[in-house]
Amino acid sequence: MADPMTQFDQISSSQGLADGQNSVAAKDSKMSDSFLSSSPVSLIQSPQVKDLVHWRDPKKSGVVFGLSLLTLLSLAAFSVISVISYLLLALLCVTITFRIYKSVVQAVQKSNDGHPFKALMEKDVSIPPETFHKHVDVSLTYINRFLKQMSKLFLVEDLIDSLKLAVVMWLLTYVGAVFNGITILILADILLFAVPPFYEKNKTQIDRYMEIARTQVNTTMAKLQEKLPGAVKRTKAE
Repeated sequence: MADPMTQFDQISSSQGLADGQNSVAAKDSKMSDSFLSSSPVSLIQSPQVKDLVHWRDPKKSGVVFGLSLLTLLSLAAFSVISVISYLLLALLCVTITFRIYKSVVQAVQKSNDGHPFKALMEKDVSIPPETFHKHVDVSLTYINRFLKQMSKLFLVEDLIDSLKLAVVMWLLTYVGAVFNGITILILADILLFAVPPFYEKNKTQIDRYMEIARTQVNTTMAKLQEKLPGAVKRTKAE
C-alpha cells in the first residue's frame, strides 16, 4: 500500500504540472490573440482601412491612393535611395520655407509667437520599450508560424497542400516573366482601391459566381484526393 505522503506529493506534482500547462496554454492563447489582432489581415479588415478602400471619404481616399500610386511609380522609374532622398528633400523644403515665412511675419508684426513647430517638437516621439517588445513578440510568433507551415509544405506532410504550393509557384514563374515586383505592387494598389467599390455594387452576382467556382474547385480536389494512395490521403482527423 502506498505511503500517504508519497500520494500527496504525487498529487501536488500532478496539479503543479497541470497548472503549468494551463499557464502555457493561456500564454499561447494570449499571444495568438495578439498575433491575430496585429496581423496584416486584421489590419486590412480594420474599420479605418475599410472606409478608405470603399471611398467613404472620397477626398481622403483620393489623397492616399494618389500618394501611394505616385510613390510606387517613382520607385518604378528611380532607385529606392533616390525616391527616399527626394521625398525627404521635399519635406525639408516645406518645413524650412514655412519656418522662414513665420519668422518674417513675426519680425514684421513684432510678435513673439515662438517657434512655429513648437507644439510638434514638444510631443514625445520615442517608442516605449513595452510597445517595442510587444511588436517584436508578435512578429516572432508570425515568423515561427510561417516557418512551421513552410516546413510542413516542403517536407510534404500533406501531399495535397504541397501540390497546391507547387502549382502556385509554377504559375508565379510566368507572372515573374511578365511583371516585376514594383509592377505587381502598382497593380495591387490599383486593385485595392478599385475592387471593393465594384464588389460592393455587385455583391450578389459576384458571390453567386464565387460559390460556383468554390464548389467546382472542392469537387475537383476531392476527386484528385480519392485517386491518391491511402497513405497520402488527408484523413478526417487531420
